[in-house]
Parts: sequence; structure tokens; C-alpha cells
Amino acid sequence: MLTKAPGHSNRHFKNLTLMKKFFSKIDKRNFCSTIGSKEVSLYVLKNSGGMEMSVTNFGARIAELFVPDRNGEFADVVLGHDTLDKYVNYKGARFLGATVGRYANRISGGRFSIGKKTYRLETNSGSNALHGGSFGFDMKVWDVVSANEAEISFHLSSPDGEAGYPGNLEVDMSFKLTEDNALHIEYRAVSDADTVLNLTNHSFFNLHGEGIKDINDHILTIFADKFTPVNENLVPTGEISGVAGTPFDFRVPTRIGERLSDACSQLSYGNGYDHNWVLNKTGKNIPEPAAVVYEPGSGRVLTVSTTQPGIQFYGGNAFCGKENGKNGLPYNRAAAFALETQHFPDSPNIPHFPSTLLKAGDEYKHSCIYKFGLRQ
Repeated sequence: MLTKAPGHSNRHFKNLTLMKKFFSKIDKRNFCSTIGSKEVSLYVLKNSGGMEMSVTNFGARIAELFVPDRNGEFADVVLGHDTLDKYVNYKGARFLGATVGRYANRISGGRFSIGKKTYRLETNSGSNALHGGSFGFDMKVWDVVSANEAEISFHLSSPDGEAGYPGNLEVDMSFKLTEDNALHIEYRAVSDADTVLNLTNHSFFNLHGEGIKDINDHILTIFADKFTPVNENLVPTGEISGVAGTPFDFRVPTRIGERLSDACSQLSYGNGYDHNWVLNKTGKNIPEPAAVVYEPGSGRVLTVSTTQPGIQFYGGNAFCGKENGKNGLPYNRAAAFALETQHFPDSPNIPHFPSTLLKAGDEYKHSCIYKFGLRQ
């Protein structure tokens, strides 16, 4: 039986703790299944402030996340599906809410070298490897190590050679809802051979509520003076460029859609934001603020903090309305944004980028915090 998380009020949600909770709308029976020899289920986490989250061990993914607006009305602010089948047999976006690995984002040419040995990966995005291949961590059934009403922990074993990556890799990760209305995501991993590793969560957020309106009116701040330009394959060119004077300058709060046409005009190979920003870090190995998103209509605020050196901001460019979400509403262009905390794309092939090499026996650590608040 799940244990109630200890409760106390907080300054953002202190008047909401006695209000009716907006419980999950998903029928858990739609997630009860066996894939291979492993059981899949749906788990609900919540805190005393009213936040509530549904997660499944298929892809260690977030399926629902309910947070209130300034009037105490709760909405599900992540895109996703209400059945397991739609995640397994996806027809549109694949990575909704998922844990992504072994390597989040792109590796050019589907290959990299460690020492004198070159490793060839499965290519699943043109000539590049994307998000760990066609059967990456998002498509696997993770073992549930422990679960209570506030936290769930997962484990996954990835064998040597899977998708071309070296080393037997053991991964532990967890989701935890705290009493200050934050979602903490922790990653730990160890390999028995030198390898590369870059894990992230791929939730798509809309602070209006999923499927309601686009996100171009959201006001975004990214704490980064620089970003990594990309080529026509959305792979970094190797440059680290200043954001000043470009549509990529979000150092002061800016509406996402304000300079979108300028961004698109500069990108003959793209149609919006899908880039890595180089975060202004102090060098301390603690979560530091990376981005803030504010939606004026609801008053909802999302603050992202991380130990990672980069963050990928994606503006929902590929959503085209052919896919409906949990409420039956279509996911149109700019239906959501993603803020993926990460090392840089293609780092294994660009020596001056922060290294993603994980030495045999060393521990990979990564912390990400998505904290929700309100502005009146």
C-alpha cells in the first residue's frame, strides 16, 4: 500500500492544499500488460500541495502531470497517451515523457571512437544515431525497484553492444515529487567498459494544459550566453556561438513566438527552435537554474535546474495535428516545448565539447529538477 507523503504548506501552493485534487484520468487497466517477460503498469505519485503525476515503467516515462493555475484549477501540462498501446505502436511523436538513452540527441554518422577503436551505431535519423536508436531506453520495460506515493525508482540493464554501444551498462533513475512542488529526476549509471552516455527526460510541456493552445505565447528565459549552431541534419557544426543579436537570445524573458520567423529565416534547413544552449555554469556539481518558462494566462511557472552543461530547447516544430492526445485534442504545430537537460549533441565526435566519456567502473550522475510555481 502506498504511503502518504508528509504534508506541509508552501508559499506557492499554500491555499490549495485543501482543495479537491485533480486525479489521473487514465484507466490503469490500459497500462497493465506484459512485454516480453516483464510486466508494465501505471503508477501515480502526488504531494500534499496537489501536484499529481502518472508514470509508467515502459520507457520510464511521465504520462500525466497535474499542476494548478493561479485560481486553483488543475491541468495536465504534459503531452502523452492514455493507453500503453499508443506508446508501443506510436504513429506520431515517439519520445513523449520518456527517459532517453543511451545517448540523448544526435551522433553524426552513427559512429564515434574511444582510443583507437571506432564504434558503429544503428542510424535511425538519416545518417545519424538519434536518442539511442530505434529500440532505445524509451522502448524498454524498466524494473521498478521501489515505489511510494512520493517517489518511484527504476533500474535498467543494457548489454554490451546494444545498438552498437560498448559496455554492460547498469542504470538507476528516479522520479520524486517534493513538498515544494518540484519534480526531481536523478540518474546514476556504471559500465564495465569505457563507453559514452548522455541521459535525459523527454517530456513535452504546455503550461496551458495539453492540447489546448500552442506554446508560442509562453515567456522563456534560458540562462545561456552561447549556443551550438547545427547543420542541415540538426547536428552541431562544432561552433560555439554567442546568442547576442540573434533569435536565440533568451537571456531576458522573451515570448517563444516573438522571433520565430526570424529564427526560421536564418535556418534554411529547419523550421524553428531545436538547438542546444551552453548553460552559464559556476562549475559546481549541483543543480543550477537553466531555464524559466512563464505562461501569463494561467500564472504557471516552470523552472528547470540541472547539473548538466547544456539544455536542448525544442519548440514543437514537428507536431502537425495528425495525432490526438489524452483529451482527444490534436497536437498541432507548437503544441508543446521540450527542455532536455543534457551534454551537447555529437560530443563524442567534437573534442572541445564537454566529454561524455564514461570510464569503466566510474559513476555517471545527472540531476534535473522541474519546479512549478505561480505568479499572480
